Amino acid sequence: LYWGSGSVPCWRPMICLEEKGLSGYNSKLVSFEKKEHKSDEIMTLNPRGQVPTFKHGDVVVNESMAICLYLENTFKNQGTKLLPDDPAQLGLVLQRMIETQNIMEKNNALVYYKYLTKREEWDEGFIAEKKKALAEELPLWEKYLAQYGEGSNIAGQDFTMADVCLVPALAFLVRMQLPLKERFPLLASYYERVKERPSVKAAWPPHWKDTTGPDHLKDVF
Repeated sequence: LYWGSGSVPCWRPMICLEEKGLSGYNSKLVSFEKKEHKSDEIMTLNPRGQVPTFKHGDVVVNESMAICLYLENTFKNQGTKLLPDDPAQLGLVLQRMIETQNIMEKNNALVYYKYLTKREEWDEGFIAEKKKALAEELPLWEKYLAQYGEGSNIAGQDFTMADVCLVPALAFLVRMQLPLKERFPLLASYYERVKERPSVKAAWPPHWKDTTGPDHLKDVF
């Protein structure tokens, strides 16, 4: 697995690998700052020059959710069962899994604008619009958790592929200093509990362990 520290897409298959009992897998950490994701080694495997990029024998799989689904289907008889057999529950898990992209798209629109634009050039109208979009997204997830009660996961009682994709997204928001606990008690409780899961801790971005993220999301609400 080729991966970058702090990348939400990279974190997803890393959690999957741990959940499927594949700890100790071969991996290579690449530097975004040095543009190592555009190296010939990775471009040969992934013409988009992106990570995660995954190679299993002669099989190459790119795109984080595709890697996760590949891992679950290839190693379905070991580790945590991340996709349920029941068709209705499977549909829900897959929906929530894909739905997490809404969080990341709305987060990225705001965070990367702030990151890439000089503060004196910020368009406050644009920023207000993107804040509103993210602020309106998160209550949906609070309601999803409310359906199942305290101690549940995002698609019910079991830890599933939906959680694999949600946890890194929430961790990124918290890293950007979004006040999760103050506004969304169920999401905050869920996050505090699931971030202690061994698979999540094993895949935690190395450079996050002793640094604080920028405050790009502290005033979203």
